[in-house]
Amino acid sequence: MNPTPKSGRFITLEGGEGAGKSTLARGLADALRAGGREAVVTREPGGAPGADAIRALLVQGDAGRWDAMEEALLFAAARRNHLTHTIRPALARGAWVICDRYYDSTRAYQVAAGGLAPAALDTLNVLIEAPAPDLTFVLDFAPDAGLARSQGRHVGEDRFEKKDAAFHARVRAEFLAIAQREPQRCVVIDASQSAEQVLAQATRAVAERLK
Repeated sequence: MNPTPKSGRFITLEGGEGAGKSTLARGLADALRAGGREAVVTREPGGAPGADAIRALLVQGDAGRWDAMEEALLFAAARRNHLTHTIRPALARGAWVICDRYYDSTRAYQVAAGGLAPAALDTLNVLIEAPAPDLTFVLDFAPDAGLARSQGRHVGEDRFEKKDAAFHARVRAEFLAIAQREPQRCVVIDASQSAEQVLAQATRAVAERLK
């Protein structure tokens, strides 16, 4: 899919648990605002009232609460709501949208790690008219370190963190595979660096790729 024509820019942040996506999102937004641009920071699942209601179903409860197809359908419904009420309006008015997770996370978690057929996600993306991001940062971090970092941060929203080590290893491998398949869109950043180093690398990439 090609990016939807727009005056704004759509940046997504991907990676496993505790990789520092929310910290980078805030840093990028501050840098963009300092340069005179409107920046909207959002996240998935969530980012709009309907999507936030679905978020609770996805991130709370037992790890086996839903199978991969059920999760993908819930994510697609939340994503459609998010696009309709938050992302598309922001892009249309010229804002830069920075989204913590998007459909690459569905490909990593539900397809690669969960066993969902890749074609199922492709079909859902077409049905909900999901635009491709202009730029995606993949924050690469060892799963065990990321899980340790994220432990206790989001009380009650740890359903995916409860998945086993093999699951999280598959997630990490798929994020790197996505970046390798789509180098024109994706930039891999070593998330074991300091937050300042990660932000500096990301801001350089934004300046170089989204002129």
